Amino acid sequence: MPSMNDLVRQHTALSDTDLEWLHLLVSEWQLLSDLSFADLVLWVPTRDGTRYVSVAQMRPNTGPTSYQDDMVGHLVPRGRRPLLDAALDEGRIVREGDPEWREEVPVRVESIPVRREGRVLGVIARNTNLLTVRTPSRLELTYLQSASDLAQMIAAGSFPFPGQQVDMDASPRVGDGLIRLDADGVVQYASPNGLSAYHRLGLASDLVGHHLGKTTAELAPSRGPVDEALVKVASGYAPREFEVECAGGVIQLRAIPLKPKGVRIGSLVLLRDVTELRRRERELITKDATIREIHHRVKNNLQTVAALLRLQARRMDSEQGREALNEAVRRVGSIAIVHETLSQNLDERVEFDEIADRVIAMVAEISPGKVTCRRTGRFGILDAEVATPLAMVLTEVLQNALEHAFTVAQTGTVEVSAVRGGSPAEGRLLITVQDDGCGLPEGFDPQRAGNLGLQIVRTLVEGELSGSFGMVPAPGRGTQVVLDIPVSADK
Repeated sequence: MPSMNDLVRQHTALSDTDLEWLHLLVSEWQLLSDLSFADLVLWVPTRDGTRYVSVAQMRPNTGPTSYQDDMVGHLVPRGRRPLLDAALDEGRIVREGDPEWREEVPVRVESIPVRREGRVLGVIARNTNLLTVRTPSRLELTYLQSASDLAQMIAAGSFPFPGQQVDMDASPRVGDGLIRLDADGVVQYASPNGLSAYHRLGLASDLVGHHLGKTTAELAPSRGPVDEALVKVASGYAPREFEVECAGGVIQLRAIPLKPKGVRIGSLVLLRDVTELRRRERELITKDATIREIHHRVKNNLQTVAALLRLQARRMDSEQGREALNEAVRRVGSIAIVHETLSQNLDERVEFDEIADRVIAMVAEISPGKVTCRRTGRFGILDAEVATPLAMVLTEVLQNALEHAFTVAQTGTVEVSAVRGGSPAEGRLLITVQDDGCGLPEGFDPQRAGNLGLQIVRTLVEGELSGSFGMVPAPGRGTQVVLDIPVSADK
């Protein structure tokens, strides 16, 4: 299905600012659809003025749809739908005409002009399925009256509200709870869900006839001067979203001033009980903080172990024993770097490039000569269960290269290259560590070598990482270590 941007730019003469206005309208019009119990289709005249193109569509959550098929992208010639022509030419809401029949379903069609800065950009066709029409309840009458007020605001260019982009996934919807206020902020009607939400806050009586702002401020914990602002916001004087929290729960509210003829006649307040949602969010925040604290403490403990090993190494008389302890210090340090990075993140995924650079810098300190270590390519974001063993593998491979490829006075280069590839479902990470040192000894087999470092590399790569490990002569001179590891998608 083509996007609204594509359709508007391909078929119409609307400017980018006009297109932004249509996007703002479409981000809000679920409200109009639900209040109207009707489908909405946005029609925009084409560049030559001979046709209309449908650029967006919305179905109601509160009633049956009038369109089983998607309408976006359809083109109709001017004159085929007289209500669209009248709304576009006269700039008024058009309701004349008999219901249309679509697949044996009667549908009432209305047209609402979409105005911006005095110009009509397009027309909203409001289509109501009449198959289930019955005597409306007080709730349905309130919905329909509010929809009529919003439609007049759209036709006048005063809705949606400029600069008030709304996240409809997070904002309250019509079915969550609705309160209708008069111009003074007094409740005219409260839906059952809206009343239940205020009962959750501690209200013991009905809401109708009470000033919503003052009632809300009385239920909320006292916050001094903030109470005056809460009274004004909850009275619906401006388009705002806010939350009220007390011992009984948390209620999210959204105020929508109604100005069908340019003067505020009242307001709609949509509200939703988000007590359980906020409770779960707090639990997740607490859990995340606990996990990060655990990683921080593990990092501290590992650094303590490394310090003890380093202290013990200084007291060793045996050069071989001292070197073995220093290798252990570097292994512990590589794991500590991963936990330090995890302690700063909100999830169990880390940007491994930073870890790789720190591991390279740590191992480079043991360089016997003037050897340069550098990284090319990008490791990307890795899961913690991959990052920890990979940091140890990288430490061992680099340490092996610096210890065995170069003499004390020799200069050279060790380059770490990382390439992400493969499909998102079967991602791969290809790592190459190449030096320009003395190369491999004659008859050397990395799969059978008894060196502890290579044993660690084989065990971690083939066991924990389910990858492959190879060690071959580099093109030209030196040694090349190749690691091929499966990883998840780098999001």
